[in-house]
Amino acid sequence: MKTIAIQGVEGSFHDMAAHRYFPGEEIKLVCCNTFEDVFGSMEHDREMLGMVAIENTIAGSLLHNYELLRASGKVIVGEYKLHIEHSLLCLPDDNWDTIAEVHSHPVALAQCRQFLQAHPAMRAVVADDTAGAAEAIARDRMRGHAAICSADAAPLYGMKVLQQAIEDNKHNYTRFLLVSDPLFANDLRTPDRTDKSSIVFTLPHEEGSLSQVLSIFTFYKINLTKIQSLPIVGREWEYLFYIDVTYSDYLRFRQSIEAVRPLTKQLKILGEYAAC
Repeated sequence: MKTIAIQGVEGSFHDMAAHRYFPGEEIKLVCCNTFEDVFGSMEHDREMLGMVAIENTIAGSLLHNYELLRASGKVIVGEYKLHIEHSLLCLPDDNWDTIAEVHSHPVALAQCRQFLQAHPAMRAVVADDTAGAAEAIARDRMRGHAAICSADAAPLYGMKVLQQAIEDNKHNYTRFLLVSDPLFANDLRTPDRTDKSSIVFTLPHEEGSLSQVLSIFTFYKINLTKIQSLPIVGREWEYLFYIDVTYSDYLRFRQSIEAVRPLTKQLKILGEYAAC
């Protein structure tokens, strides 16, 4: 049985991503309030895995999670892209004419803006978590309150679904990373079966330094799928560059890393895994 730390509660999108990454396997969830708590739980139990959201097709990258991953020393061993569909859940005795407040995470509320504008009688209330809002409403029997979250949370908390697919954009996906202690990484993936890697590096503050790195990846036929820069706190105009690359030849990928390394001030491979 695998133990996986997630941000949120049962029925959350992190819960769904964890179970769909390991279909049919028995999973023990460690539900955490924050992403800091996820990595903290993994530090106390080195065999524990973590499922962490890293980017959304609408909201963009979760920049803080990049930093938590880099600082933690954990490595990426897999990814899962989950289609995000928001639903409106309430207590069984409530209905459209009794709902006065809608609770959810601020990102979920923003992704359902058109639905909320079409129902001005429902006041949007920010919560820490999508499924956590449903859990609180069910636990405290909060009549007149509804939650925006996954419909999967309804049977867990004895709630009913008033409407499904209320998100504005139907092409709404979140990419999750499965992270592990490096000691157990090879138990979860085989290096010669990987075709994607996440890397972080810093560069000298010199003209053309980034283009040189990218040119080397091009020479080795390494495909850059994402680049994200973050300022280094306390070091003006210096940045951390987080990149994702894909490749068809693992050996050439490793050769490209060794060719790039002398051009960087620091370089770290955050993980090698199979692209989803």
